[in-house]
Amino acid sequence: MVCGMSSSNVPKHLLQNGVSASKVGIPANTDLSAIDFLTQRYPAISREVWLQRFLAGTVYNALGQCISPDHGLFNESHLLYFRHVADEPNLPFKAQIIYQDAHLVVADKPHFMPVTPGGQYVQQSLLVQLKQELNLPELSPLHRIDRETAGLVMFSIRAEDRNAYQALFRLRQVEKIYEAIAGAPETSSQHLTFPLTHQSKLVEDSQFFRMRELSPDEFSEASSYNSETWIDCVERIPASETSTQKDSPSRELARYQLKPVTGLRHQLRVHMNALGLPLVGDQFYPLVKRGAQEPDDFNSPLKLLAKKISFKDPLSSAFRSFESPRQLTSPD
Repeated sequence: MVCGMSSSNVPKHLLQNGVSASKVGIPANTDLSAIDFLTQRYPAISREVWLQRFLAGTVYNALGQCISPDHGLFNESHLLYFRHVADEPNLPFKAQIIYQDAHLVVADKPHFMPVTPGGQYVQQSLLVQLKQELNLPELSPLHRIDRETAGLVMFSIRAEDRNAYQALFRLRQVEKIYEAIAGAPETSSQHLTFPLTHQSKLVEDSQFFRMRELSPDEFSEASSYNSETWIDCVERIPASETSTQKDSPSRELARYQLKPVTGLRHQLRVHMNALGLPLVGDQFYPLVKRGAQEPDDFNSPLKLLAKKISFKDPLSSAFRSFESPRQLTSPD
């Protein structure tokens, strides 16, 4: 038995408080009921929670019809459902919209805000907040930056434009400039000379949320490098500005400009750490200082900012360049 709309009235996008429905494919010819399938597919979510979602009418078949827990899935291709996080933490800040036209939205997000729903954040994610604020159900991010990183994120408004803009990132036709604060060059033991280009092969670490560089003896060819960043030291920060407490030792810090050629997860953080210059405020590199589920310290953000993004618009051929008004301040 199904409830809700007929297939002729299925909305193009299922939304609930700005959140798009999640999609899960169903194996062919399964004899499982809907609730048995979902319980097996997502063992971390209890059967009772799935039952509550069914009773709330937030689980749908491919036609957008809400279904009952015992609905058979033999002829179904996929299910749609809405994620819900109980006691979602509140982020005490908002993103700023830098630019909007008929095709693009460029937002400047604060530290600690995820771009898309994930983990303990759904309603607080940048995408969901923008969908609610702008009433744009097809809005989709064209790239991602870490939750801990502040700065610019571009979104496509219309689904038919998305591939043209995403192709810019795939073909590396977008220049992205980041700013970061880390130890001064002489605090590294590597005798660095700037500007420099750092290349390495990044892989997922044994800790699922981290990345690591392979050492040279772990792979054979330099051509297998999968990450590259151009880095320059652009300003030294006087020691007197890095501590406001007389009893605290001053730190020799500097401001860096980073231009990633590739865009792997945590790339800039791992590259700076590999140079002996871990970013100020980094909770994961070189050592994990905070568990994935532990609360954030909003007074100690990661000193990394997606400052500027430039590209030739694939639709209008106009040159576009956007810059974040945010400033990275020296840590107290």
